[in-house]
Amino acid sequence: MTAVPREFVLPADRAATAPAEARGLARDEVRLLVSGSTGITHARFRELPQFLRPGDLVVVNNSSTLAAAVDARYRGVPAVLHFAARLDHGGWAVELRTPEGTPFTAAEPESGAHVELPGASATLRAPWLPPARRLWIAEVDTEVTDLLARHGRPITYSYVTQRWSPEFYRTVFGREPGSAEMPSAARPFTDTLVTDLVTAGITLAPITLHTGVSSPETGEPPSPERYRVSETTARLVNSAHATGGRVIAVGTTVTRALESAATPSGLVRPAAGWTDLILGADRPARTVDALITGWHEPGASHLQLLEAVAGSERVDTAYRTALETGYLWHEFGDTALLFADR
Repeated sequence: MTAVPREFVLPADRAATAPAEARGLARDEVRLLVSGSTGITHARFRELPQFLRPGDLVVVNNSSTLAAAVDARYRGVPAVLHFAARLDHGGWAVELRTPEGTPFTAAEPESGAHVELPGASATLRAPWLPPARRLWIAEVDTEVTDLLARHGRPITYSYVTQRWSPEFYRTVFGREPGSAEMPSAARPFTDTLVTDLVTAGITLAPITLHTGVSSPETGEPPSPERYRVSETTARLVNSAHATGGRVIAVGTTVTRALESAATPSGLVRPAAGWTDLILGADRPARTVDALITGWHEPGASHLQLLEAVAGSERVDTAYRTALETGYLWHEFGDTALLFADR
């Protein structure tokens, strides 16, 4: 095996269509596949402390999820507008989707076109990341935070067949509003599990990275995202490495933030702004030693990031095993802990 299985087929019954709580499980009872130097172990997420050791540092994302989907109409056709990111000039990066959560194909987005919103309007100005035309820069004639508070709901895709309240899209670490979609690798954490980690001598530290919207159907690279790595977290990362500990990133968002702040030698400096870092075989991880992650769609750019941390063979084996043993995909699904192959 020499490559991440980017073209694997995901059976329809492997999509987690509802939260674990709706399946009769606590959040930390979802399955956990652990892949390291001794092979693969199957566990429950609440067993995570058993696979870490005193002196390790778990880095989490404290961004909380916006109710970033709003019912809309475009060219007279029902649609949903996803608010992906607040831009520096005050506008927003947005995406049109169908009410069912699939790509919007009824009419082509155009510069100057208006999207009707409840009591407001968004004007499309230009594609945000040309030549792609999926995400657009938009000006909205009302305060977007108020609009989302009144009319927004969590972004969902077609595999989620029912609506769930924003509470199901919150993680225990979410404190800084700004993510278009849930930093879902942290969803299985509970207050009890955090306590178990701390009492086992494992430290936790936050970064902030506000997630954009995912694009599993396009194979696009990740969009730029706003992030911050504080001086305290940078110091804790460097101290963990200096004393023989490992840095475990909770999610691809944390990995991207830490690696954006890392020097070529793996030292982490305080940093903030926008990151457009794309991790992969040509830019492997420098400071992250392991990654807690959900399971990603075939063709998703996240697979390259996993490879940057754990190596292609380890990721390939993990995905093949997960497919063979019934793991569930997407934000409400099961998880993996992948250690770096070094």
